[in-house]
Amino acid sequence: MKAVVVSRAGGPEVLEVLERELPSIKPGWSLVKVMGFGINHSEIFTRQGLSPSVPFPRVLGIEMVGLIEETSDPSRLPVGQKVVSIMGEMGRAYDGGYAEYALLPNDNLYTIASDLNWRDLASVPETYYTAYGSMKNLQLEAQDRILVRAGSSGVGQAFAKLVRAKFPEVCLVASVRRLDKEEKILAAGFDQVILDRDGKLETNQTFTKIVELVGPATIKDSLAHLEEGGIICSTGQLGGQWYLEDFDPIEMLRNNVYLTTFYSGNVDQEKLQAMFDDIQTYQVPVGPEKVFSIDDIQAAHAYLESKESFGKVIVLNHQGENESQMGK
Repeated sequence: MKAVVVSRAGGPEVLEVLERELPSIKPGWSLVKVMGFGINHSEIFTRQGLSPSVPFPRVLGIEMVGLIEETSDPSRLPVGQKVVSIMGEMGRAYDGGYAEYALLPNDNLYTIASDLNWRDLASVPETYYTAYGSMKNLQLEAQDRILVRAGSSGVGQAFAKLVRAKFPEVCLVASVRRLDKEEKILAAGFDQVILDRDGKLETNQTFTKIVELVGPATIKDSLAHLEEGGIICSTGQLGGQWYLEDFDPIEMLRNNVYLTTFYSGNVDQEKLQAMFDDIQTYQVPVGPEKVFSIDDIQAAHAYLESKESFGKVIVLNHQGENESQMGK
C-alpha cells in the first residue's frame, strides 16, 4: 500500500509517498481501506515540526473516510462497513489517514449513515464538524450579524455553507487578508468581505456573533468588534499563535460578551450523526474546492499553504473502483 511518511520536519518536500506492508489487525483495532481524507492546517503545523509531542517518522492525517477491510469487532464493524474517523490522536500518537489503508482504534471509528459520495464525504469529518460545533455554540438566531474571521479557509467556507442552509436570511461577513478572493467568497454565500490587514479589521462595524479562526493572534481585535451580549467562538489557530497572552477577562470582556470555543476532539457517534443528519436535512453543499491524488500530496500541502488557498482540500484514493460501492 501507499502511505505518506514524514521522517523529519520541513516543507512539503518532506512528505514521502512510500510502499508499505498492510498493517496487521490487533485486539481493539481494525484495518480501514481509506477512500479519502482531508488536508488540515494542523497537519501542516505538525509537518513543520510545531507539534513537539509527535514523533517522526509518522503518517499524518487527523481524519479519513473509508471501508472496513479487516475487523476485530465484526458485530459493530463488519467488513465493508462505511466508517469515518476523526481526531483521537490519529496522525499524532499513531499513524493516521494519509495512506491507502490505515490501522485505527475501534473506539475512533464511527459508523455514520450518509448517502454522500466519497468525494463529498471526504470533505466533511474534521472541517465540517468544527464548523458545525462552532455554529451550535454561537447559538445563532435569524437576526444575527455574523463575522467569520478567515472566511476563505476550509472551516470558514464550511461554516458559511452550514449557516446559509439553515439560516438563509442571516447577515454573513467574511474577513480575509487579500481582497482578490472577494468574488469567490461572495459567490460562496457571504454578504460582504472585510480586509484583515496585519491582524486588524479595516472596518468600524460590529457583530452579534464572531467565529474566530485566526485565533489568539487576532482575538483581541475581534472582541473590539463584538456587540454587547454577543458571542465569540475561538476555534482556529490559523495565525500560528497558540496562546492568548496578557488577557484580562474583566477588561477584555467588558461589554458583557461571551467567549467560547469548540474542540473537535470532543466527538462521539451521536454528535457526528447529528451533523450528517443536518447536512442531509438542509441539503448542505459540502463538496471540496480541490481534489488531489495521494501521489500529489506535496502539491496538496503546497496549495493549502499558498496565498491562493481557498476552501477544503482533499485526497481521494482507489478512484479506479466503482463509486457506487459506498459500503453498508
